[in-house]
Amino acid sequence: MSRLAWPIVLTQLAWVGMLTTDTAMIGRLGAEALAGATLSLMIFFLAYVICFGIVTATASLASQAYGARQPRRVRRITRQGWWVTIALTAPMLIVLAFTSQILSLMGQPPETLPHASAYIGTLMWSLPLATAFTVLRNFVSALGRPRPALWVMLSGVPLNALLDYGLIFGNFGLPRLELVGAGLATTIINIAMFAALLAIAVFRKPFSRYAILGRFWRPDWPQFRQIFRIGLPIAGNHLMVAGFFIGAVFVVGSFGSEAIAAHMIAIQLPHISIMIPMGLSQAATVRVGHAVGRRNADAAYRAGWIATAMTLCFMTMMSVVVMLVPEVFVKLFIDAGRPESTAVINLAVSFLFLAAFFQVADGLQEVMSGALRGLNDTVVPMFIAGLSYWGVGLATGVWLAFSYGLQGVGLWLGFIFGLSCAAILLTWRFFQFFKDRHLPSIQTPT
Repeated sequence: MSRLAWPIVLTQLAWVGMLTTDTAMIGRLGAEALAGATLSLMIFFLAYVICFGIVTATASLASQAYGARQPRRVRRITRQGWWVTIALTAPMLIVLAFTSQILSLMGQPPETLPHASAYIGTLMWSLPLATAFTVLRNFVSALGRPRPALWVMLSGVPLNALLDYGLIFGNFGLPRLELVGAGLATTIINIAMFAALLAIAVFRKPFSRYAILGRFWRPDWPQFRQIFRIGLPIAGNHLMVAGFFIGAVFVVGSFGSEAIAAHMIAIQLPHISIMIPMGLSQAATVRVGHAVGRRNADAAYRAGWIATAMTLCFMTMMSVVVMLVPEVFVKLFIDAGRPESTAVINLAVSFLFLAAFFQVADGLQEVMSGALRGLNDTVVPMFIAGLSYWGVGLATGVWLAFSYGLQGVGLWLGFIFGLSCAAILLTWRFFQFFKDRHLPSIQTPT
């Protein structure tokens, strides 16, 4: 599990490292620019979560095919994953073009809308490449060789930082484009990363043996439908989680741009720490999928429990870290010398204190979801997510925010309730399968 997980974990950290770099540099443009970029990023992230969730099905399906020694099916799953990418991202780009109007209808602060429009105008074009990259990353991980994706992502982090620095602030002889430059840098780097990993998959062994570009134009409708059948509930699950956090951003928006900026800064540390459970979750999906392909129930559930134990140890440690260094972390994302920064810093520190209490539950729900995906169990986890995040978490957070006047703090208390509920229910679900030694069918679609 460790050999498979650490490259995936570092790949996840590299991905969030690029977003964190963007946030840190955009924060130097002021609270309004950061708030506007945050709002447009939330709309973009919703689109990405839907696309990412559906193509995530290729990870479990390709892993099961690899475990069952069906190389032709691995190739077909990857090829159809790209077909799904095209079908998904084309309409999403049309929706993203109207981000400013969507935010206006949602009653977001008018002063943030020009900044939101500037950022999304160039950021939106990274969506197709980021989704296609996910399909490629699932392919190499399903073969038990996730390191090429890691090296590509690690290369992208410093390149993204340099390009951000040049295009946002007008350094290295580049034009000063501010938020337009931030989105453009992200898009350019996503194009480069996809091209690099595709070259590795096509020309290097053992990946080249699968000839993933062979007959790309040839449809495989049963496999295409199966990706949607498995992936739509995964996307629904991710959308429940993302919508939970993103919905909170829009509620926070009613408390002003300072509250939005504080929320965006504070959420960075939990967002970074959850990348480790996300990596372990993907490793659990692959390991459980391999065991399912071999029809080995003991190995499948052992992989799930090992990933869970590793997650609990790490997230407990991160809870301690969050409580020890909140102010130091917050000041990385905003210019403390600006007069308006003091209120943002104080509010962000209070949010981070609450984050310490939901870190473990957040990690547990993530890794349990991954283990269940390896068993092709995606529908019930989606309903658990809806109940936990919206029925318990967001409802409680909004109630505390408005009825008790706790505002952003009330919403963060809702995070604690929602994530804890999800962690308990998903663990119970996996335990029930464990007792029955359940294994799903992996028959090749006809």
